Amino acid sequence: MRIDIITCQPGLVDGFLSQSIVKRAIDNKHVEINLHDIKEQGKGKYRQIDDYPFGGGAGMVLMIEPISNIIKILQAERKYDEVIYLTPDGTTLKQGLVNTLSLKQNLILICGHYKGIDERIREKYVTLEISIGDYVLSGGEIAAAVLTDALVRLIPGVLNDETSALTDSFQDNLLAPPVYSRPAEFEGMKVPDVLLSGNEKLINDWRLEKSIERTEKRRPDLLKK
Repeated sequence: MRIDIITCQPGLVDGFLSQSIVKRAIDNKHVEINLHDIKEQGKGKYRQIDDYPFGGGAGMVLMIEPISNIIKILQAERKYDEVIYLTPDGTTLKQGLVNTLSLKQNLILICGHYKGIDERIREKYVTLEISIGDYVLSGGEIAAAVLTDALVRLIPGVLNDETSALTDSFQDNLLAPPVYSRPAEFEGMKVPDVLLSGNEKLINDWRLEKSIERTEKRRPDLLKK
């Protein structure tokens, strides 16, 4: 998979890419992630990338030309499955959507900033708009990092145990069951006996039962699905 991230704050994303699972995925060539600084296509001597909105009002808007130029350059080099804009008014990101996108080959992620991007970018280029929740961030970089992390961990070969992702919360509309590790007893609190039994069927049955209980208590809306 290749992910191209268009941003005016590449430093916010670059640190994330240099850590943990995502870094290992890049190093092992499971994924290629490229950052494209909007300022590189900025206008004039000072690389201007934003301007006042027509009609007045507070805030600034990312200009159309710099973003359009970057997208044109990328699309001239390869075909993209989706051009995604991270925005609070997009489709809420859920595991099913992540699963679908993880099967794609080439993605462009556009990070908004200030009051957002010129609407004509959304009309001409964007094929999918995604929100990570009903709140507003200073820019789309954190949202792009969230989406990238969710995608990368599903790519075959990225996780040491590829079945791990399949047992995550939301994969089957259930929350994940409780998990325990060593020691088996800590300050009087014991790991459930079934997990120490070595009986795979009993353990799987227990995990399913606890997943259903936890989902029923915390997210009953998922069970309706």
